[in-house]
Amino acid sequence: MQALKQQWINQLASRKAQHTYRSLTPYSPGIDFRSNDYLGLAKDIQFSELLLEQISSQADCLQGSTGSRLISGNSALAEDIESFIAREHEAAAALFFSSGYKANLALFSCMLSRADTLIVDEYIHRSVHDGCQLSAARKWKFRHNDVDHLESLLQKASGNVVVAIESLYSVDGNFAPLTAIVRLTQKYNAGLIVDEAHAMGVFGKGLVHQYGLQQEVLATVVTYGKAMGLEGAVVLGDQVLKDYLVNYASPFIYSTAPSALHLLRIQCAYQYIAAQQHLAITLSSRIEFFSTFRLHKGSEPGSPIQIIRFSNTHALLNLHLELKKHGLLTYPLFSPTVAEGQERLRICLHSFNTEEEINALCSIIKKYAYVT
Repeated sequence: MQALKQQWINQLASRKAQHTYRSLTPYSPGIDFRSNDYLGLAKDIQFSELLLEQISSQADCLQGSTGSRLISGNSALAEDIESFIAREHEAAAALFFSSGYKANLALFSCMLSRADTLIVDEYIHRSVHDGCQLSAARKWKFRHNDVDHLESLLQKASGNVVVAIESLYSVDGNFAPLTAIVRLTQKYNAGLIVDEAHAMGVFGKGLVHQYGLQQEVLATVVTYGKAMGLEGAVVLGDQVLKDYLVNYASPFIYSTAPSALHLLRIQCAYQYIAAQQHLAITLSSRIEFFSTFRLHKGSEPGSPIQIIRFSNTHALLNLHLELKKHGLLTYPLFSPTVAEGQERLRICLHSFNTEEEINALCSIIKKYAYVT
């Protein structure tokens, strides 16, 4: 095993030399322009008090679930809250997973056979690619948001065909041409799966719901680790899809069921966001304010995710460190998270960011002349 370990050491050393080495670091205080907590629920005291009130009235929710949902971990509460979520999204059924990653792994690993075709946007989340690796189906990638390229692949695809996209892409901050892709998949009798991780909460109950497309898609993946400030995910679809996943999706079958506390927190988050609609309105105004600085180099104006591209990793590192020195926390994306030569600074905007904070951020970026 020494040879294998030496190989690992060499690979890690290579990443360090290229400034792409990842490490776990303690939480550092500062002005947050890097987290997915778009509406601030993760640290919202009022929301925390609502959760505490819920726990106090149902102390048994602190108990463990004891096993997978197919053995001992299912409950009337789990089924009730799944039904509640399905109603919220105007879908027929919902199935809960412990994370968006697991939901995608489950969905894409089991749904198609060797004779079928998966077509995914090249920028779709890693969890989808990993799920596809576990599938017997062939996988093709289409150029990001390129409807013409997607159509050319649909014309050649065989077997059952499923297309997968995100409604809002986390590394580019742009939106999928959702209605155009829906029309295209219908034209070629293909299924469509939409990952709503970064749209949920920011745009109501996601863009599929906002555009009234629930009945036009095969499945929607909604996650709770972003604007909801929690963790977990559901797959939304019809009852047949839910029954199929319960029978064939290994990440569901072999995972311990969520606790009652986990489920109640998600239900509370839906209710809280519905009652605090000013959070999304404030976020929208902060995005609009950011756009007045005209720093965009790839993102769309209405997105909470804004990126600035770099062809030079040293320039990106220098800007990131300069912002950090002023207490402004952003996130640089390097290869292999993004393609080599496509390195970027990702800026996440939140309802709790003030105009003064955004002004400070943009002033430093402009001062250091990284934007042309």
